[in-house]
Formats: sequence, structure tokens, C-alpha cells
Amino acid sequence: MAEILSHIKLNMDESLLKRLCDYQETLWLNPDYGTSLASASDVSSDVSQETVFRANRLLERFAPYLETVFPETQVSNGIIESPIQEMQNIKEYLSIPGHVLIKRDDLMPVSGSIKSRGGIYEVLVFAEKLAAKNGFNPNTDDYRDLAQERFKKIFGQWKIEVASTGNLGLSVGLMASTLGFQARVHMSHDATEWKINKLRQNGVQVVIYNDNFSNAVTMARAASKKDDHSYFVDDEASKILFAGYATAGERVKQQIADLGIEVSKEKPLVVYLPAGVGGSPSGVAFGLKIQFGDSVMPIFVEPTHMPSVLLGMASGLNHDISVYDIGIDGKTAADGLAVGRPSLIAGKYMQNKLFGIATVSDEHMFAFQGMLKKLENIEAEPSAVVGIQGLLASQKIKAIPSEATHMIWSTGGSMVPRETMNQYEKNALKYFAHWRV
Repeated sequence: MAEILSHIKLNMDESLLKRLCDYQETLWLNPDYGTSLASASDVSSDVSQETVFRANRLLERFAPYLETVFPETQVSNGIIESPIQEMQNIKEYLSIPGHVLIKRDDLMPVSGSIKSRGGIYEVLVFAEKLAAKNGFNPNTDDYRDLAQERFKKIFGQWKIEVASTGNLGLSVGLMASTLGFQARVHMSHDATEWKINKLRQNGVQVVIYNDNFSNAVTMARAASKKDDHSYFVDDEASKILFAGYATAGERVKQQIADLGIEVSKEKPLVVYLPAGVGGSPSGVAFGLKIQFGDSVMPIFVEPTHMPSVLLGMASGLNHDISVYDIGIDGKTAADGLAVGRPSLIAGKYMQNKLFGIATVSDEHMFAFQGMLKKLENIEAEPSAVVGIQGLLASQKIKAIPSEATHMIWSTGGSMVPRETMNQYEKNALKYFAHWRV
């Protein structure tokens, strides 16, 4: 601990550290953004443009199967993706120049969140390899055959495990159980009850730890290693998961083009992504960078009580520091972002690709949830709306042109039970009624 604190004093801005410890909303601009860093190049070579291209093609191969087992994907021909829509009312209310868009990952098929891309992709990668070892030919066979009982028996000999605060668990658990795998999701004590119930209703075993998420991951990883027929989806370190998230870039580029919106250095795309452990927003940002290069500017948003990625990147310690190490209590209603220690790889991949990170209070998060409901009739869970804080903070950044297109990434919400969503919105509308720009 003494070594960590000594490192922070030498390498981190003292005023930034004080703002974090005082739970003040703040904006950190990454000093390494856009620079050429050997370390960032070395890391990026592990997941490349080719890696992400292959990930998209695998998802396309599985599309006939997904369309069969998840009828809600029939409208997209088995491709798991969400729409982008304009938010004209919020644009006018906040007096934002340029386009204001929202990426509706709250409407993602199967598990209703940003985690669908990575979680489902990694399960499918493992399923394809296992099927290929048991007579399935990926080059010639029909992927719909994987729904047959003979493959379910093969998959059923394996257990797929993941540690999650909720949404990744839903993605991995629902996909694994549908294929026929045994599925086990390890959750921290602050997991949402309805997500636990949803998993159990779908035959997924749920293990609850009376501990924070970072420690739950460690215990879950250790439990999986003891079982020779267990496959662990590692939210903190999986490059397969990361590549699955990055598939968003190719789809977004097409969607933006379909909207007739120009993206260039003069008219950049500024994207605001909620961050917990940091894996999914980093993967998405990486995929967007592949497609748009310098014309996209990713900004993460974290709770003031859980600024784990900001602390990790600003200190240079990344996964080697937790918010608890500097006395931050980690208490937030943003359950999907309630992670005290960042991913093992997020900060390294984002070292020169992330424009900045904003933090937001729970009170403002609730107000933004009410704003989305009141002005755009969009229902999302609290964690999914924090991108609005990034949008507001960006208006003070001179490096962002007035003609920029802004896109808030809504990360989850459609799976929330109606009664729970009603409670969310009643609370959120109260906060929004007292909120001022």
C-alpha cells in the first residue's frame, strides 16, 4: 500500500487526486491521447484490425443459428446489434451544436446490454472450437445444426463461468445455457436482484460473494481453474471478449453512413461510454478507432464513487490500483459500473486512444435518466445514461469542434422488469425536476 501511495504522489496530479477523493465531478483529459507510444503499439498487436474483422465474420457465420434460437433476432437476420437514433429534444434542451445521437444498446437482443457483443461472442468462439473437435465443419456445415441434441450433449459436458456485476453475466449465462452448456455466474454482493432471478430462471447457477466485484473475479477465476471442464470468461483480461466488443466499430460506421452524417477530423464523432471494469467501453472504442481513426474521440464516464479506470490511467498503475487504496468508498447506485479495480488490459489498450474520462454523481445520473425518459421517451437503467455527463463536459473542451457529432452509448435497460423500471423512473423524474443545465 505504501508503495502505491508513493507512486501516486510522484506520478499523479495532486489536484486531480483531491477531486477524486472528495467525490467531485471532474474531467480528466488523457495527456497521451493521439501520441505514438511503443507500449500501446505492443498491446494493440494482440488484438488487431484483422482480429476484429474475423470476430465479425464469426458472428455472421452464427447468424442462422442465432436467428433460430433467439426469434427476436429475425428482424436483423441473426445479427445482434442495436439501432442509432437522433435525440433532437435533448440537443435543443442542452443547446448542443451538431448532431446528438444515442446508441441504443439498451435494446440489444438476447441480453439487452452492451455486454451482448463480447459475452455472446466469446461463448460462440468456444462453442465453435468444441463443435469442430466433434465432427462439425465450420466451412461447410449449417450452423443451425448446433441446436441439435447431439451437440447439446457435447456442450453439456462443459461449464462456462463468468464473474459479473450483472449484464455480462446475463449475456454469457443466457448464451451458454441456450447452447446446452452448464452455466455459472459469480456475482458480488451488490448485484441487482432481478438480474440474479433472470439468470436462475434460465437455468444458470448463480454464486453470490459477500465481497466487492474485483475480489469476486479473483475467487471465481480460482474456482474455474480447479475444474478441467470449466471455461472462464474473464471480464478483466479476456482478449476474445475485447475483440467481441470491438465488432461494434464496423456496424456503427455503416449506421452513421446510413444516417448521412459526415465523420472527419473537422467533424469528429465524439462517443460517450459508461465504464465499470473498462473492458466493454475499451473494446468498443478500439473498434471505432479502427474504423474512424483520428476522426473519433472516445470519452468514458464513471461514477464519482467508482472512478477506477480514471485512477488507473491517470496514475499509470492501471489494474494495480483500486479506488479503495486511496480511501474512496465505492458506494454507488450504478450497479453496472460498481467496479473498484480496472481491467487488466483496458488502460493499456486505451493508453493513447482514449480522449478523456468524466465522472458523475449518482444524483446527476438519476437526473439524466429522468431527462431521457421525459424528453426522448427512452427507458434505460441508471448506469446506462451517464454518457450525458460526458456530453455536457465536452462542451467546455476547445479541442472538440462545434460541428462534431456526439453519440451517447446507452448500455442497458430493456431487460429490466416493468415494476423495477417504474421505480427507477419515478425516482429519476424527481431528480430531473430539480436539475438545471
